[in-house]
Amino acid sequence: MKKEYRVKSEKDFQRVFHEGKSVANRQLVLYVYPKKNQSHFRVGLSVGKKIGNAVERNQIKRYLRQGLLELKNSIHPDIDFILIARPDIKEKNMIQIKKSMIHVMNLARIIDVGGLDEK
Repeated sequence: MKKEYRVKSEKDFQRVFHEGKSVANRQLVLYVYPKKNQSHFRVGLSVGKKIGNAVERNQIKRYLRQGLLELKNSIHPDIDFILIARPDIKEKNMIQIKKSMIHVMNLARIIDVGGLDEK
């Protein structure tokens, strides 16, 4: 993802955590904060040390970024959101993580599932 698609500052992260709404499934927690007049969504990723060592955490982040890249056109543009990985995610592969992302985004109603072509 390009830098303009990232929630970068601590202030923005805290705003999404404290003022946003959350939904979750077994693998991911999603915090969503609506932000009007934004040309595209912004996302923050969090993969904690309970997930595994640095290699495993970086692999999970790569999977999440790739999933976001593939879903980019279906995600509503006027939001900031944070994806937090749960320990159950480390047993999953790329396809399962993408399905989990679609599920949690659908629960939060930030994605148009009609335009998705599931791979």
